[in-house]
Amino acid sequence: MSATAIIDAARLQVRRFGEAKTNVVDIARALGTSHTTIYRHFRSKADVFDALVITVMRDEEELAAAHLDAEGSATERLMAMILDLYRRKLERFAGDREIHDLYRRIVVERPDIIAGYAERMTALIGKLIAQGIERGEWKVDDVATAAGVVRDAVTTYVNPAFVALLVNAGAPVEDMVRATINTLARAFEAGMVYAPAFAANAVAERA
Repeated sequence: MSATAIIDAARLQVRRFGEAKTNVVDIARALGTSHTTIYRHFRSKADVFDALVITVMRDEEELAAAHLDAEGSATERLMAMILDLYRRKLERFAGDREIHDLYRRIVVERPDIIAGYAERMTALIGKLIAQGIERGEWKVDDVATAAGVVRDAVTTYVNPAFVALLVNAGAPVEDMVRATINTLARAFEAGMVYAPAFAANAVAERA
């Protein structure tokens, strides 16, 4: 019995019965095995659910990474990346609510998992920004800082809790994404300087 098979079975059980009503015995029964088999791979039900959400995150990372090799300008590819991520979150909220809710809880309760996910996604954004610089489309002196700015600007559109709020409010989310990315792209086209000296001067002026 593989860890992947256990995660797949857990996903089906959560979809059918919800997180609260799913336990290790239920997962084992669905697999035709005993709960001791589950414990060979996972210490607890919480560990199984953590692993399930991590597989969902990996799916999103693969979705985002595909845009690094796609056709189009850096602006077009960044736009498509964020829209695709939002749409994937929306699909879960609308049609896979139990997994959405599990993901949403993990966001709150497992900051270590979320920090790792955010770091990997920020690195992907950084690679796309670097491509834009190499092709002469954007002018940015600090890719890591710029990637963090993009990450922070789009978090509202990809965090499960915010997605739920925006959808329930009837917000024009895709228009909002386009406006956000176009604003960032215009800044990158004009040229962004994040040099330490610039930052120090800005702090001194505020003081």
